Amino acid sequence: MKILFIYPNVNAQVGFNYGIASISAVLKENGHDTRLLNLNEKLGPVPESEEIVKIVKSYNPDLIGFSVVTPQYQYALKIATHIKQSCDVPILCGGIHATIAADEVLKEECFDFVCVGEGEYPVSELVSMMEKGIEPKEIPGIWTKVNGNIYRNPVRPFIDITKLPRKDYEIFDLQNMIDVESGWVRVMASRGCPFRCTYCLNHQVVNLYEGDTGLTGKKLNYTRRHSVDEVLSEISYLLANYKGITTIIFDDDIFTLDMEFLRDFCNRYRSVSNLPFVVNAHVKVFNEERARLLKDAGCSIVKFGVESGSDRIRREILLRPMSNKEIIDSFAVAHKYGFHTSAFLLLGLPHETKEDIMATVELLREVKPGRFRWSLFFPFPKTTAYDISEKGGFINFDKMKELSNFTDESCLDFGPEHNLFLYKMKKILPWYVNMGMDSNISEIFSPLVKEIESLSHEEWNSVNTRISKMDTTAGESANLTKRDYYLTKYNSFTAVKSDWQG
Repeated sequence: MKILFIYPNVNAQVGFNYGIASISAVLKENGHDTRLLNLNEKLGPVPESEEIVKIVKSYNPDLIGFSVVTPQYQYALKIATHIKQSCDVPILCGGIHATIAADEVLKEECFDFVCVGEGEYPVSELVSMMEKGIEPKEIPGIWTKVNGNIYRNPVRPFIDITKLPRKDYEIFDLQNMIDVESGWVRVMASRGCPFRCTYCLNHQVVNLYEGDTGLTGKKLNYTRRHSVDEVLSEISYLLANYKGITTIIFDDDIFTLDMEFLRDFCNRYRSVSNLPFVVNAHVKVFNEERARLLKDAGCSIVKFGVESGSDRIRREILLRPMSNKEIIDSFAVAHKYGFHTSAFLLLGLPHETKEDIMATVELLREVKPGRFRWSLFFPFPKTTAYDISEKGGFINFDKMKELSNFTDESCLDFGPEHNLFLYKMKKILPWYVNMGMDSNISEIFSPLVKEIESLSHEEWNSVNTRISKMDTTAGESANLTKRDYYLTKYNSFTAVKSDWQG
């Protein structure tokens, strides 16, 4: 059979979809043909709905599969509806949004099936039954509707990822992605995360699987890892088949979690590659031994999820029980071993005050990460953070449907005054941090911050579009001081220390 995957990812960063790559690999292993429409403007012109219909008709698939995150759902729904009106082809919706909001998705006329949870075996079984002409009503992990009746089938236990075939990199235009990403290529060595932060969907996925399978704790086996042999083999494959790779970035939630794996990997990595690599760490599982292993293996960047500098916000809203001291100490260890560090931050959290945001600024000034990236909080449905936001009356549901990413606007409403402060902060967060870096740098950025702070909503709207130019001009002045400062680089939500040469 022929399966066409569609990955809606517009107005967003270039992203490699591991779910599609893995499901496609299983389907190809079983003799099926797969193709992908990877819809992202950075990879090339994004086709309009009519053009997508032409592509569908030309390929003539037996099944179309969408993989969707919540901010892209309305766009996916638009495309699927247009296809359904023009083509008689079954459409499946999968991805994290479909897993969390399966009932909502299956109510739409354009979707015939919903994949709930990990899709490799459910989709493979669905395709097999369709090929044999069997009504696919009772496939674990697949919800469907037949004659108006919805069949809500429970998920099957988590997959043993070591038994899966290698991800299907060919279905993506991976060389184009590597070129667009300046030689960076993505690898994932594990699935799952042991932490249950309120804003992340991990805890909802765990709850779903616990309820459907009756398994808990270690028996649930949510956090899984490929063997070091598998990971090194995958890296070797990528290096042998694609050109221009300069950096390997591991997308694992926490690469430093399993000490035994980390030791083995770091001791053997240089046997297949001398390229620098990048990992996600966690302040609860990062120390001198981990830092030394990573450094000796060639790791260049270590990234930490900080989210907020406010201890109250981390404890009460995010359920991230880590102290500022632990954060400071982890960055200090990373800097001791010469890593370029990265801090992930969230702005616009429910019940967050201006003082909480300024606490984040103060923490950044103290830890001095190599870079920091910020996004506006987006409440994923059915997460604890969503419930907190809804109970607080913060969610603008109409606006929530319009957003396609976490960087442009917030769907939370805090009132005119705090909304304006938040939108200013979204644009000039690095300026606030620079004010505390050095007296020479502060002299450049403090007047700019004071000017922006004084602007009314109407005045801000007229200045907003000129922030990028103002940032560039300030950076030119800062360069003359030969002091460290943060400049916006790569995109509008990443600030990088001026001494970074990458």
